[in-house]
Amino acid sequence: MTEITYNVPDMTCGHCKQAISSGLARVAGVASVDVDLATKRVVVRGDGLDDVALRVAIADAGYEAT
Repeated sequence: MTEITYNVPDMTCGHCKQAISSGLARVAGVASVDVDLATKRVVVRGDGLDDVALRVAIADAGYEAT
């Protein structure tokens, strides 16, 4: 299982957390998503993760991953 961590500095609330989590959960290979608003980090775990697809899912939710 692979783990990829993103910083998402614009996350500020529960809606942000839900939007990002649900968007990432739809990406192929994603097994779990952990969003921490305090640190502004998103940790994605799964098999065969595609960095570009994950970044697109975050962007589609309205945020930028760094």
